[in-house]
Amino acid sequence: MRTWNNTEFPYFILMGLTDSGELQQALSMLFLLIYLASVLGNLAMIVIIRLDVQLHTPMYFFLTHLSFIDLSYSSVITPKTLENLLTSTKSISFLGCFTQMYFFVLLGAAECFLLASMAYDRHVAIYSPLRYPEILSKSLCRVLIMASYLIGFIDSSVNAVCMSRLKFCNSNAVSHFFCDTSPMLALSCTDTDEVQTIIFVFAGCTLMVSLITIATSYVSILSTILKIKSITGKQKAFSTCASHLLGVTIFYGTMIFTYLKPKQSYSLGKDQVASVFYTIVIPMLNPLIYSLRNKEVKNAFFRVMQKRVSFGQLK
Repeated sequence: MRTWNNTEFPYFILMGLTDSGELQQALSMLFLLIYLASVLGNLAMIVIIRLDVQLHTPMYFFLTHLSFIDLSYSSVITPKTLENLLTSTKSISFLGCFTQMYFFVLLGAAECFLLASMAYDRHVAIYSPLRYPEILSKSLCRVLIMASYLIGFIDSSVNAVCMSRLKFCNSNAVSHFFCDTSPMLALSCTDTDEVQTIIFVFAGCTLMVSLITIATSYVSILSTILKIKSITGKQKAFSTCASHLLGVTIFYGTMIFTYLKPKQSYSLGKDQVASVFYTIVIPMLNPLIYSLRNKEVKNAFFRVMQKRVSFGQLK
């Protein structure tokens, strides 16, 4: 059996989502609109939070990094997907494929622990509001952010080392629209049990540790909310967590469906739909979830706009 590598065949073929030319054009327009909305939405969140002093709190500090991760996350996948939808080659270099997979895993793992940090932030805000500035200090927030990126770096490095040990035979056609772990494992002609186990353990630990942290935080939050006698107080407390809880549910639901299962359960159609959702759609949804349901962000937007208009008039 002939084995190909990056010297004989220095590229992969991304088979994409569909063979229909008309459907590819429709998807390219849809994905372009979603990507532009993701870029504008996440950049707007970062700029508004940076410019408005009233939003310089731990929650919005984490939200700034969530917007940065979503912006990067989408940019790792969507531009190449758009190129492949609009061209007939659909190729990606060997190095480009592994680079895409590396940053995809890094950003995905970092987002998991960032969402866990945000859940802890909401727990402190509701469980101990008077000590909130003391507990969530700037130094602790920076440590949590650095830890999120460090865990993402470790996960992606382990994944890259494991995947680089695989050999691929007879075909370089990846049955997916981007370089992801599951279709790459399915393409390999060597025994992937050891590699699959290592990747599964690291991915499982990342998802489960962060998810347990989130679940524990929300159990405590729910217990605290139930003790509040005022209905208005309960609604106000719950509203501070609603956006984050919705974002967590969407993100983890698709991630668990896609990755916490063995290679034999890989289903191209179902996994591609889930992958489109968390790689392209969710980065667009997060700014909407955290802005449309948040009066502070909307008020900050109007304050920033008023300042810009006033500044322009003075000039």
